[in-house]
Amino acid sequence: MAHPKVVLVTGACRFLGGYLTARLAQNSSIEHVIAVDAIAPSKDLLRRMGRAEFVRADIRNPFIAKVIRNNDVDTVVHAAAASYVPRSGGKATLKELNVMGAIQLFAACQKAPSVRHVVVKSTSEVYGSSALDPVLFTEDSSSRRPPREGFARDSIDIEGYARGLARRRPDITVTILRLANMIGPAMDTALSRYLAGPVVPTIIGHDARLQLLHEQDALGALEHATMAGKAGTFNIGASGIIMMSQAIRRAGRIPMPVPRFALRAVDSLWRATRYTEWDREQLDYLSYGRVMDTTRMRDELGYSPKWTTAEAFDDYVRGRGLTPIIDPRWVRSMESRAVAAAQRYGR
Repeated sequence: MAHPKVVLVTGACRFLGGYLTARLAQNSSIEHVIAVDAIAPSKDLLRRMGRAEFVRADIRNPFIAKVIRNNDVDTVVHAAAASYVPRSGGKATLKELNVMGAIQLFAACQKAPSVRHVVVKSTSEVYGSSALDPVLFTEDSSSRRPPREGFARDSIDIEGYARGLARRRPDITVTILRLANMIGPAMDTALSRYLAGPVVPTIIGHDARLQLLHEQDALGALEHATMAGKAGTFNIGASGIIMMSQAIRRAGRIPMPVPRFALRAVDSLWRATRYTEWDREQLDYLSYGRVMDTTRMRDELGYSPKWTTAEAFDDYVRGRGLTPIIDPRWVRSMESRAVAAAQRYGR
């Protein structure tokens, strides 16, 4: 597929959509970049978008079809799916925004003869988390217990509608990116908030395996996919893993092991302040974690993240300026001594 000439990005006022718009606007091979969101961007974000044109539109409204048609858009990047409940509504509102927005957008793409490529920002959450998980999820894996609610369920539905578009318009290349849990100094996620408190509640008897993705690598993957025009579904994640217990130590936090039912009680206290509600899928993630096979990302999509999981996490800790409750250098020193002792006495 030829390089895109006219690109439309949804969710342009969110972190990924906004920064992706800015990156694409700096690419001289792209003639026109259109940023779409239902809310107006801040002055700072609008300035960062450079030559991109901002259009205020709700993708659930048929007006989006007019924007695509009138501008001869050839590439659509759908980055608007939200993982957290908007302040003005509950989970039903979130589902309405995510799923109905995707249906309307893909219908507009189907009707527009100019559209040749659609990139969908999805999530590793479609795999769920459980004690029965494989060591690595491949793109062909299916969850042993499919997610039934929240962002994970919405993402499964959105992927299904995207594949439906590919069947109805085989001339459109559809790229689905399943992004690992993102972390970094600037991006606000449920995981980054969870690990930022001085005391981190953990589930007794569990130590989740975490595969992360640096926020800049998430942007890099979206930009690469937009330009490459490769059809298919791709797991996007950093190399290596860290255990939840390691992550808490590296951040200098204090773990507080609690039974799973008690974590919901702690969660209700968080919601009374400023934290996001944890649903069942997220609680499963805190128990088991999730790790994906990223062979297809490297070999077929041709993309390799710059940060490892551990490097991405450490950059988050540095960038947020988290004041250690326990000095991570002391923790790492003790870990090194323990490993050295184990090696010495294990001979």
